[in-house]
Amino acid sequence: MTTADGSHRAQGWTAAVRQRLGLGRLLPLGGPADGAWISERAAVGVLRRAVGGPGPVVLELRIAAADADAAPAPQVPPPPSALPAGPLRIEATVAATAHQPLPAAAAALRSALLTAAARRLGLTVDEVDVRVAELLDAEPERAEPPPVEVRPAEPEGAAGRAAAGVTGVAALTRVLGAPVHTGADHVRVELATDGSHRALDVALAVRAAVTDAVDGHPPVAVLVTAVTAEPEPRIPVPPAG
Repeated sequence: MTTADGSHRAQGWTAAVRQRLGLGRLLPLGGPADGAWISERAAVGVLRRAVGGPGPVVLELRIAAADADAAPAPQVPPPPSALPAGPLRIEATVAATAHQPLPAAAAALRSALLTAAARRLGLTVDEVDVRVAELLDAEPERAEPPPVEVRPAEPEGAAGRAAAGVTGVAALTRVLGAPVHTGADHVRVELATDGSHRALDVALAVRAAVTDAVDGHPPVAVLVTAVTAEPEPRIPVPPAG
């Protein structure tokens, strides 16, 4: 192997690691029987777009397990390093103006995040912590989030073709490896969903389609790595008062 070959291979590994780390935590969608996960990056993007209207400006969103020790064992093998199925906690760091009572503004944002997490994704969220890190003199100009970039992977094999044909699947993806991973006891499918469909509903439909398409009907896990921008109106944040 030449030095150039070694350099290119090292660069490829580095890019793959950076892409994997960029996903953030792998969060459970639904409950332990649902066999579905979503990347923190994808979930945060949906939540940011959903609550991007008037009110506190979200500076940072993090999503973690509310109580990992109490989470039941998943009924389908999870993706590598995924959080166990169980309730989640959203941590929001925001900037707000002094024109609104801060407790009321935080409560309104908390409600909107809970609604968006359930309605658009299917996340089970028990807690939303809102921390005001900055006070603004006036409402800032709000920039639209950048469009979601998805690098589609070619659907191959019975599992890939079945998954790609499900309504709400934008594309198969290959962030953790091949878009379809066949293990000794299960199949895992990696994909992006269309934001006009609830991510959990799409994942459950993919599980059913792939289970029917693969010989032996093995358990199927689904990992959502991206959600394309949805055309729906934002979740209204009630005015603080």
